[in-house]
Amino acid sequence: MPRRTVSAPHPNGDPTPSNFGEKDPLKSNGAPEEKVELHQEVTLLQGISMIIGTIIGAGIFISPKGILKNSGSVGMSLVVWIACGILSLFGALSYAELGTCIKKSGGHYTYILEAFGPQVAFVRLWVDMIAIRPAGMAVIALAFGRYILEPIFMPCEIPDIAVKLATSIGITMVMYLNSMSVKWTARIQIFFTFSKLLAIAIIIVPGLYLLFKGETKNFENAFEVNTIHLSGLPLAFYSGMYAYAGWFYLNFVTEEVKNPEKTLPLAICISMVIIMICYTMVNVAYYTVMSAEELLASDAVAVTFAEKLMGNFSIAVPVFVAMSCFGSMNGCLFAISRMFYVASREGQLPEVLSMIHIRRHTPLPAVLILYPITLLILFLGDIYSLLNFMSFMRWLFIGVAVLGLIYMRYTRPDMPRPFKVPIFIPAVFSFTCFFMVFLSLYSDPINTGIGFAISLTGIPAYFIFIHFERKPKWFRKFSDSMNRSLQIILEVVPAEH
Repeated sequence: MPRRTVSAPHPNGDPTPSNFGEKDPLKSNGAPEEKVELHQEVTLLQGISMIIGTIIGAGIFISPKGILKNSGSVGMSLVVWIACGILSLFGALSYAELGTCIKKSGGHYTYILEAFGPQVAFVRLWVDMIAIRPAGMAVIALAFGRYILEPIFMPCEIPDIAVKLATSIGITMVMYLNSMSVKWTARIQIFFTFSKLLAIAIIIVPGLYLLFKGETKNFENAFEVNTIHLSGLPLAFYSGMYAYAGWFYLNFVTEEVKNPEKTLPLAICISMVIIMICYTMVNVAYYTVMSAEELLASDAVAVTFAEKLMGNFSIAVPVFVAMSCFGSMNGCLFAISRMFYVASREGQLPEVLSMIHIRRHTPLPAVLILYPITLLILFLGDIYSLLNFMSFMRWLFIGVAVLGLIYMRYTRPDMPRPFKVPIFIPAVFSFTCFFMVFLSLYSDPINTGIGFAISLTGIPAYFIFIHFERKPKWFRKFSDSMNRSLQIILEVVPAEH
């Protein structure tokens, strides 16, 4: 049964406009009142555009540099790209099974909650809220800020303050869009998906044309053993997995997907095939035009590629890349806001985060919660430190979620599974995730240690905020007052069931 709203009384004793919980069953024109809830509006095309549009963001334009640097050779970097694609496909297929047998929104959080209970799920949620999600948004937004200003400042260097300002404006625009309309968010996501596929094509076509004409000098000695860095391979994998990250975002909005039993696995499989082909061809195109040294020296790989090949037309490439990053931010926020919405519904976050706007039918508080945290984290560290730090914690908990799939095969064998994968697929994926985390202790002990420390803070937080029911009276009064005030200010009510 949904929790009732608390409305502030009017001085004259009449109900105020904030008394959202008590609505007439009929509208003024006699038509039934539309339920205040999240509707099933995500189609197959929108699901595909959401996955592709979120995956193709900053990663393919930033990560080639990090992968080449940590792998040590052109050939090994291509192997890492292909291996990351196959590994991501294994993870995506595992999530397709999870999403069809657990038809709840929330993604990682929901699956860990179902498999291992509220304690482990809260630790995942805690780390997501204070580190992983803000860091992810900050990394993509920084790329957006840099690329959108590239045509204006060419050939000069972009001031850091300008990048941060453009980044803040981009984040604000995405927050506003997701707050206003679910339908328009999905429509704009389709537009940005086609835009970024066009940007990918602009890179692939001329690169492959030169390759077929015999431009292969950069592929000579591609697997030179002396330059391969085995200790750096985990970080190379982190960069590659970050570039593929996004295949799980449709699982965050399962309750809003039409016919999820068919749409979810189909959208995931189609999207992953397209992404793997695009990423492999883009990197071959990069290496056809640029040497390894030129790629490592570039701060914006796609722009350097266009300058060498297209001359003055290269000014259009950063615009396409910025649009790609904006689309990725849009899809990312659309999905992860539902995780906070579900966590609040489960009683692990403040009640107001599970409320819906009375007219726009968007989870407004859950969308806005990330805004201040993301702006704060923009000023911490550089983009590669954020990327490696975020990747470690993200893949640790995704490995735990997929391990939950294997665990539930034995503990809940009678659970309906419309889409079922061979057991070796989740086994290989979860083992690889944990192996990468183990190797990171050697390759990057500082970021790994910080990640573990942040994760462990979720344990006392759980007992303080969730497990301990006899909270001080002043805390309960303050919490109720905040929920009531935010409900009135944001014009939100609990979803109707």
